[in-house]
Amino acid sequence: MASSTDVLDGGWGWAIVCASFMAQLLAYGSPQSVGVLYPEWLNAFQEGKGMTAWVGSLVSGVGLIASPICSACVDNFGARPVTIFSGVMVSGGLMLSAFAPNVQFLIFSYGIVVGLGCGLVYAATLTITCQYFDKRRGLALGIVTTGTSVGAFIYASAQNELIVMYGLDGCLLIIGAIALNLMACAGFMRPLNMPGYYLKQKAALERNTEEQLFEKPPLDDLTITAGSTSTPPDKSLMVKEMLITIDTKDSAVQTEKKKGSFLAGLAIIKVIKKKQQAYSKYMHSMYEIMQDQSMMSFCISIFLFSLGAFPPVLFIEDVAMSQGLMEEVSVIPLVSIGAIASCAGKLLLGMLVDIKWINGIFLYAFTMFAGGLTLFLIPLTKSYLGLQILSFILGFFSGNWSLTSYITTKIVGLDKLTQAHGILMFFGGFGIMLGPPVVGWFFDWTQSYDLAFYFSGGCVELGAVILLLLNLPCWKRKSAKSSESDRPDVQYTSNCDKVASVA
Repeated sequence: MASSTDVLDGGWGWAIVCASFMAQLLAYGSPQSVGVLYPEWLNAFQEGKGMTAWVGSLVSGVGLIASPICSACVDNFGARPVTIFSGVMVSGGLMLSAFAPNVQFLIFSYGIVVGLGCGLVYAATLTITCQYFDKRRGLALGIVTTGTSVGAFIYASAQNELIVMYGLDGCLLIIGAIALNLMACAGFMRPLNMPGYYLKQKAALERNTEEQLFEKPPLDDLTITAGSTSTPPDKSLMVKEMLITIDTKDSAVQTEKKKGSFLAGLAIIKVIKKKQQAYSKYMHSMYEIMQDQSMMSFCISIFLFSLGAFPPVLFIEDVAMSQGLMEEVSVIPLVSIGAIASCAGKLLLGMLVDIKWINGIFLYAFTMFAGGLTLFLIPLTKSYLGLQILSFILGFFSGNWSLTSYITTKIVGLDKLTQAHGILMFFGGFGIMLGPPVVGWFFDWTQSYDLAFYFSGGCVELGAVILLLLNLPCWKRKSAKSSESDRPDVQYTSNCDKVASVA
């Protein structure tokens, strides 16, 4: 296996970037454009909008909430096997959804199975990209993560056409078959570092080899050939000595086994104590992270932003249909407009936050203010062109997801990035899961989306106010430890484990 320092920032790394880009495109294309499928499911199953919205919310939220588990799978088994397995999950979930008899089955097949598969793809692609890039890691990750937005842009139009030509079931079957190409993408993901599972297997094999060296020799080696009628005295004596030696060794081995069982019990107790100490240390560090005022305000704002800003991705097409603003299927759906705008927002906001005099937290708060105002304007819009413009604006400011890792590192430092980002993604995933059902229940209650979008805009604006106020210099609390030693600026390192586990 080649040294990681010889292949960083180039060479096969660009093949990894292309494969990871395509993997995210294939995995997230349908879930990110689920708003196109949502009206079809409403007509097919005749369920309430709140119940049907669980499908779209789970497929996006489950992967975020389960991100620690997905990262652990990549660390233990490697990016290639995980991507192959995720291809089976995404493809199988999409094809299974074509035969769904009700919404409850669809929640499992599309929401949970496809959602977990997408989470595995996201963790695997970011991990393998971080391993192959150091100085150009930001550029490489930027290219890879835009695969989700490009996939949403392409799949929204493609799913519309497939539904017209083959129906909803045929569309899901074809999209599921295309998702099998995730296995082909996995073939390019050649690992630089041996995954943890294979290291454990190698250590186990080495231990077995050492034990075989001390095994008792087979009796066939000690028997005398049947053709010989007489045995020399020295040979028979030598055989008896060997048998006596073997018996002595057997008794010694039995004694050692009794001692070994006692020592094994002590070793197990030590391992359990070490695990308990590591767990308590981990929980203590999590508690310290949550005690940080800036981090807590960021988690609350992420939850409120996800709760309010994600539902338009799912409901915007149904809003246009329910208000009679579109008479036929649009060539470029509103979901596609929002997806391509989100791609542009990720790149531009990522460039802005690198400017020294721009504060990342205040920039994020500004995007939340602008996104909340856009949500307030959606119920007031009475034309399809107006919805297209608002979809573009909301999609652009939703690209602020690209700022989360940068802001988290600024708040807690690089050493605690993994744990802090996991907490942040849990809050974001929880908001994404709750947002669409809440908006659907508002519609079922009032038979209008107006109050639902006012509620969504209010949540986003409240999150922006909380984030801004709690991070103003006059409001921000400073502990004694933080006042004695200021946190140093972020230094990018070639250590992939801490950065890659952000996936």
